[in-house]
Amino acid sequence: MRKIKNPWLSKPGYHCFGCCPENPHGVGMEFFEDGEDVVCFWRPSARYQGWIDTLHGGIQATLIDECASWVVFRKLQTTGVTSNLSVKYRRPVMTTEPQITIRARLREMKRNVAFIGVTIENSRGELCAEGEAVYFTATPDKAAGMGFTECVTEGDELLSM
Repeated sequence: MRKIKNPWLSKPGYHCFGCCPENPHGVGMEFFEDGEDVVCFWRPSARYQGWIDTLHGGIQATLIDECASWVVFRKLQTTGVTSNLSVKYRRPVMTTEPQITIRARLREMKRNVAFIGVTIENSRGELCAEGEAVYFTATPDKAAGMGFTECVTEGDELLSM
């Protein structure tokens, strides 16, 4: 498993709710490459609850969408936009969980449209939510115009789980 470098850190105006470490209201996600998967380990908190001690469904959808976008950045080496997002909530994600795992993988490409499957598991490895994100991916010229150059990992060393 290798940590993925955030390709947006030096871009003017970057303030993503999902992955900007400087956004005080954001969820502050970081990503790792694990074979074909992009993975995020995230700690829920009461600030993102819906019902008492339960992670808001909209935040879960955000986590799914954001992790899928990093599949586009890292695995496809481009950027894009979400054109469709579907989420199935299987069991509650508790805000008292010490850590949850969001895992995404490219399932299919049709021309410039990426179909990405994403899961959220609690700290016991139980499936809590699953989603499919459909991304319209940018051509290399369009991605460059949006400020995307490349998405790489921090190094060759493997991180243990």
